[in-house]
This record gives sequence, C-alpha cells and structure tokens, in this order.
Amino acid sequence: MKITDAKVFVGGPGKNYVTLKIMTDQGVYGLGDATLNNRETLPAAYLQDYLIPNLIGMDPRRSEDIWQFFYRGAYFRRGPIAMAAFGAIDMALWDIKGKLAGMPVYDLLGGKSRDSALVYAHATGADLEDLCDSVAKVLERGYKAVRVQCGIPDMPTASYAVPEASGTDGDFITDFSGIRPKIEIWDTDRYMRFMPQALATVRDRFGPDLTLLHDVHHRLTPREAAAFAKEVEPVGLYWLEDPTPAEDQDALRLVRQHSTTPIAIGEVFNSIWDCNRLIEQELIDFIRVAVAYAGGITHVRRIVDLAGLHNVRTGFHGAPSHSPISMAAQAHLNAWAPNFGIQEYLVLGTPACDALFPSGHRMTEGQFYVSDAPGLGVDFDEAEAKRYRYQPSSHPVVRLEDGTIWNY
Repeated sequence: MKITDAKVFVGGPGKNYVTLKIMTDQGVYGLGDATLNNRETLPAAYLQDYLIPNLIGMDPRRSEDIWQFFYRGAYFRRGPIAMAAFGAIDMALWDIKGKLAGMPVYDLLGGKSRDSALVYAHATGADLEDLCDSVAKVLERGYKAVRVQCGIPDMPTASYAVPEASGTDGDFITDFSGIRPKIEIWDTDRYMRFMPQALATVRDRFGPDLTLLHDVHHRLTPREAAAFAKEVEPVGLYWLEDPTPAEDQDALRLVRQHSTTPIAIGEVFNSIWDCNRLIEQELIDFIRVAVAYAGGITHVRRIVDLAGLHNVRTGFHGAPSHSPISMAAQAHLNAWAPNFGIQEYLVLGTPACDALFPSGHRMTEGQFYVSDAPGLGVDFDEAEAKRYRYQPSSHPVVRLEDGTIWNY
C-alpha cells in the first residue's frame, strides 16, 4: 500500500482551517488538521513544499516510522509550524489505518475507558452581572463546566476574551481579523484586586456543583501567580489556567508551594520536551496540549502516558482554531485516556461547519460522544471548501499602561 497524493486546503467558515487530505493507491484517504491559529499559511506551505513530496510512495500504515522520519530526520526540530504539519500527517495516517481496519481510532489505541467526555464552554462578560448572565445561558444549554472571564473595572481596554460592552453573546470570541494586531492594555493590580471576588461571586451565585475554570492567560509573574492561586482557593476552581508563562518551568514550583489550586498549562506547547519536567515533578495538574500543535496522535499519546504516571490529567485545548478533524482526534484520545480530565469545546457545530466537515460525533448536555465510524469519523467536502479563501488575521498584542509589551 502506498501514498499516491496529498492536498492542502486553507479556509473555512470564519476560520482559516488548514486541512490535509492524503490519498492512497487503494482508494482510502485520511484527513488531518494543521491549523496554526493566525499563522495558518506557514504549516500549509511546509506541508506543500517539503513534506508531501517525501510522503509520496510511503506506506501509510507505517505511521510511527513516518513520524520519526520527519521529526528525527530533521536537523531543526520541534516548533509549532513543524509540529502542526507533522500532526496533520499523523492524524491522516491514523484515519487511514482505522478505515483499513474498519475500527474507530479509539479502538486502535486500546479501546474506550469511558462512554462520553466532559466538556466545558466559555462564559464571559463586560462586567460581573453580564458574566453571571452568560454563565446562566451556558448552564441552560446543558453544560456542567464553564470557564469564566470578566471585564475589570477601570481597565483601559477589554482584557483577554472579554467583550467591550455588555449583552454580547455568551460564545463571544475575540476578533482576530486583520494582519495588524489590536492592542490590549493590561493592569495587573486592578486584575488582582477584582478577579478573586468576582470568582467568589460566581461560585456563590451558582453553587458548589458547578465545575468552574478561569484562564489568567500568562499575565502574572510567578510571585503574583502564587498569591492569586492562594487567594482563590476557597472558590474551589477546577483549574487555574496559565497563571504565568511556562518558559521558566521552575516558576511553577513557587505557585505549587503556596497554593493547592489546580494548575492547567500547555496549550502553546508542541512537544513532550516542553512539559516533561512539569509533569515528572508534578508541578501541574492538567496538561493542555493540542493534537493539532503537538505532533498528532502519536506524539500526544506519549505525553498522555507520561502524565498518567504522575497524577496529571488531560485537558486538551479546544479553541475554534482547531477544526472538527483535530477535535475528533482529541475525542478519540479522550475516549481512550485512563487519565482524562476535561475537554475544552467551543461551538463548532454550525450548519456551515457541518457541511464542510460532516461527522457522526455529537455533543449534548455537556458531554461529547465520539462516533464509532472507522478512522477519525470526520469527512471533508472538497466542493464545499471552494467557498472559502484565506483571510489574514492576528492575535492581539498586550501592553502595560506605560507602553511596555506584556504577555498575550
């Protein structure tokens, strides 16, 4: 069996999804997702110009060898662009193997450990009452877990994932349109004074059974993160996400020494080498890698296995920048992983998205149910894809009030 061709498609409804389709001489094809949020043309070009010419003629069943060929065979390793491209290839090869075997990918991994996977949605508000209204709407839709973000009084601009005005739809997504980034102004002192009480108010309003999460988005120093994590302990967060940038992994030790609040980190990591110390030294409670950025199913499975040895559970990234293909790959890992925790899941199931990526996967009452179709269980409509074109976009840039660049 040989790979005969592969194509890359860039575009989608409201997002620049990077979709890889690998074809074989037996008529079986596989799909992968190489979407690197707001830098989508880079993994697309890497696939088209360098990787696909090497794929042609390879046996798609040898997914482990192919992964090693691209990773270990490269002089310059890792990085989000390369790992997103490798991940797309790897997903597509697992998809092909599942179809050949007539089995869903989770069965190839070892079978299900659970019948459904808990997912969380986002609630956000320009102010505290607006946030509480958003949380109520999320719960009305059946979710049992919610990540909350709130506007900070007197903050010069809206902060991360927060609308500028109240009354915005609960599924608010920051506007990334345009190649020149928007500027957000950040004030740590205002955040530190306001957010602990805001989280306490949400807890009091909605009770102890709500699974409650919050994302700091790398905005605090290690000392500030330790103080914040300690102050919010009574709230009983399911996790505190990205309290401080994780390049300095020993910084998490300070947070750990001062608080028992669970810590989740890793959505910008792209290899096991980015997180092995955090896991082995048990400085985090949840690993947030994404299959799309971290080398596909083959590599992420290794991270999950390592995490399982050290009491670290999964909490895969699930922003709208991940297409239904990589979300399906994560769904299969979630079904299998003995140390599954929770899955971020923002609304993908629009009619336009379903038309482009038809599948039998479903999300209901805050639980994700993976399809038992062979492979990943997601298809791709090439005719539908012709409706979309690449649209330049960029993440915001954060500055302090004096103009200093800060962490996004």
